[in-house]
Amino acid sequence: MKEKMTQEQRLDYLVEEFKADSEKYRDLQTPQDVDGKRRILRSLMNIRMPRRLPDEVLTVQDEYLSERNAEKGPVPLAEIPTLAEQGSTVAHALQLSLWQGDITRLAVDAIVNAANSQMLGCFVPMHTCIDNCIHTFAGVQLRSECDRQMKLLRAKYGRDYEQPTAVPMLTEGYNLPAKKVIHIVGPIVEGPLTEEHERQLADCYRNTLDLCAENGLRSVAFCCISTGVFHFPADRAAEIAVRTVAEWLDEHGERMDRVIFNVFSDKDRKLYERLLY
Repeated sequence: MKEKMTQEQRLDYLVEEFKADSEKYRDLQTPQDVDGKRRILRSLMNIRMPRRLPDEVLTVQDEYLSERNAEKGPVPLAEIPTLAEQGSTVAHALQLSLWQGDITRLAVDAIVNAANSQMLGCFVPMHTCIDNCIHTFAGVQLRSECDRQMKLLRAKYGRDYEQPTAVPMLTEGYNLPAKKVIHIVGPIVEGPLTEEHERQLADCYRNTLDLCAENGLRSVAFCCISTGVFHFPADRAAEIAVRTVAEWLDEHGERMDRVIFNVFSDKDRKLYERLLY
């Protein structure tokens, strides 16, 4: 391996190393185009179970992801306007932001990941869920840390332990611009929306903010928890998110500099705009 590799060389190297690491796909034919190679690498990362990766491969992965994340353009907190700067007069407008885009670009103290109860990330290759995106651009270390924490919890609570709804888990951000990732399981709505679903979603926001305060994290970006495959109605979820964050800031506002409501779709952005402006 060369001392200084180009990004294309890193990609070629990692594709072959991750193929060799996978007994099932080690003979997979590698595409010739960059996009095809990126898809193969991400897919192999997505399906890989948590286990040790040779240090030299890990180093190249980190260099590759660092460059990929730089290409996407990290967004520092100073470049995210507050609601007050955008003319909003809602409570705590100086501490709140609405930002539309890829949460993995945010260079804040913590971003929130909508996780499942296994807490190991999404294993579906190239899936577009936030869990998959965060694990992909953080690197394989993130799944390994989640696995270590879950093993400790299973040793304490039993081997069938799964992470309960609204109980956050804090990890490093690894190759992400964010310092930390807070993983949380939101309520799953499989029928009519109930008061219990709403209470659990509020607990997701409240408990995450409590965890931030306990760990000195002063800026956090929330995704739209539970509104994807967990089927929580997006409009009601936005109302609960805004109300719960405002209530928490009423009591603990001095412990948080900025809370960002991160949305990806235009539809979600409009839901939050109606509540915040």
